[in-house]
Amino acid sequence: MKGLGTDVQALVGRGFGSLGGARYVLLQVAQPGAARAWLRSLAVTTLAEAEARRLERVCQLAFTAAGLRALGLPVDDVPGFAPEFLDGMAGDPSRSRRLGDVEESAPEYWRWGSGEAEPHVLLMLLAGEGDIAAWQDAILGAMPPDACTLLRVNDASGPVGREPFGFVDGVSQPEVDWEGTLRPGGAKDRDYRDRIALGEFLLGHGNEYGFVADHPVQRGIGRNGTYLVYRQLMQDVGGFWDWTARIAGRDGAVALAERMVGRGIDGQPLPELAAHGLNGFTFAGDPDGIACPVGAHVRRANPRSGDDPQGRRGFLRDVVSSLGFKGTAIHDAVASARFHRLLRRGRPYGAAPEPLAVIAGEAVAQECGLHFICLNASLARQFEFVQGSWIASPYFGGLSGEQDPLLGNRCPVRSGQVTDAFAWHDGDGNPRLVAGLPRFVTVLGGAYFFLPGIGGLARILEDAP
Repeated sequence: MKGLGTDVQALVGRGFGSLGGARYVLLQVAQPGAARAWLRSLAVTTLAEAEARRLERVCQLAFTAAGLRALGLPVDDVPGFAPEFLDGMAGDPSRSRRLGDVEESAPEYWRWGSGEAEPHVLLMLLAGEGDIAAWQDAILGAMPPDACTLLRVNDASGPVGREPFGFVDGVSQPEVDWEGTLRPGGAKDRDYRDRIALGEFLLGHGNEYGFVADHPVQRGIGRNGTYLVYRQLMQDVGGFWDWTARIAGRDGAVALAERMVGRGIDGQPLPELAAHGLNGFTFAGDPDGIACPVGAHVRRANPRSGDDPQGRRGFLRDVVSSLGFKGTAIHDAVASARFHRLLRRGRPYGAAPEPLAVIAGEAVAQECGLHFICLNASLARQFEFVQGSWIASPYFGGLSGEQDPLLGNRCPVRSGQVTDAFAWHDGDGNPRLVAGLPRFVTVLGGAYFFLPGIGGLARILEDAP
């Protein structure tokens, strides 16, 4: 990665969990020239800076397609920008259906991200909890009144590492091949691997297909940039734990919730998978979901699948498997995970009650949730695939009638089939099935952003773009 870090925004390589103060400032461009001048004055943190020393403050900048247009960049005429980015997260009703953004989560009900509330600029500020408010005030106080208008400030300050339902979060992230040593496409890809090509997360580099994907090459705008997905997810913590306690009893609520998530509440693998360590397990030995339910959240988000469900078994057996003479169709129902990985950089918001307090009826309900943020080089093949084909789909892994037990919207499919079931095996190995699973997560806002490299950012903010 020598030399690369100076041209990459720090968020690509670091989550900065030690900085407990976080503000996501959403702006709309008022006057392009004034906006460009003010944005140029901000000290955007590079990955090289984050690697060189411990940082007390981190500033990052990203833009929607509408924001780039407002700044005077003709993005629709610049080859290489992803069509999903140009459309926007809320720009197409069919996209909203695929992502599960319907009914209460439909863009028309969002607090921000759609229509007149579509942001142009995302200014991400990370600092210590005691410093973040003053720093935000100083930065916005220096903004000329004719530069940008403040649409919204989303506060995600607080402890990082545990999401509002109470589970340890951020346990599994892909290992980025910063050195470019991977050569995708060989026999080793039949097995699951966690090391992923740099081009899956950073534009202008080789990806898991072994080539450099389309990106805006004009004036270097796209190189070392990435697409940032931002969704504000409100979580019904009380409803989640009330439901699990009703189904499994107070003593069994946590165990049922762990099956729904697919990990222990402390982040550890389920006991049946724990022999391979925190992240060394796969689901190859559990194709039918006896240990970890096929529909569990972590299994949907990352099925830990290689190019061949049989794995590497030697030349002859590999040929037999490739020809479809070994294994069953149901065990080949999940795509290879290496083409669909995400770098997650989200943070919880609100004061989530402790699970045991909710189960005991001692907690006071208040709004809390997750500012979900992820980075990927292909919105369609990475985020939208994971969200639409794995998370929201009732047919993931050969299932029928189940969505993600945490994130699903429970809306029937067009044929009328319900999607509110969840199947698992209890501690004694007995199959269980429950219907009527409520909705626990509602989308409150969202947008697709382009997080440029440092050089690309300079090109975007030139006086005459």
